[in-house]
Amino acid sequence: MKKFLMLIGIIVVIVGGWLIVSKTEQKQTPQSTNNIVTAPDFHLQDYNGKNVSLADFAGKPLVINSWAAWCPFCKKELLDFAAAQKEFSARGGSAFGGGDVTIIAINRAEPLETAKKYSDEIGVTNNLIFLLDPADSFYQSIGGFSMPETIFVDGSGNIKIHKRGPMDIEEIRQEIQSFLQS
Repeated sequence: MKKFLMLIGIIVVIVGGWLIVSKTEQKQTPQSTNNIVTAPDFHLQDYNGKNVSLADFAGKPLVINSWAAWCPFCKKELLDFAAAQKEFSARGGSAFGGGDVTIIAINRAEPLETAKKYSDEIGVTNNLIFLLDPADSFYQSIGGFSMPETIFVDGSGNIKIHKRGPMDIEEIRQEIQSFLQS
């Protein structure tokens, strides 16, 4: 009887989790027209207190990553994004964008001290555009429910790829090349 009750409990937890994930996926708020999902606008600050918005990158392909210092997968992924930014910037831009694509790392609701200390420790602060999101609004606006989450946005502001979970350097390269060719 105990095994049966435990099995029922496990089934309830699995079904409940599935329902929560299903509802979360349906709550994505980027505007959608004819199966085209527009990247959500953001107005955030960088590590130096400069205001930055999506409009600042109009016409440019972007990779926007949502990360946090507490995320065990984010360290390796941030290192890989820094390498990809350097690689794709070598094609005609700077470490902070230009070239083929600009990579933006948006921190999830952590203080400047925490985020910057983390990116300094792993040596990527000067290789990516880091933005702070104290209200966690960007993550919520893309319907985030895993960590990390990354969107690939074309020059028209449309989300071409929404990747939930970590990526390695090969997948990052492949996704950037794929979305740049579309």
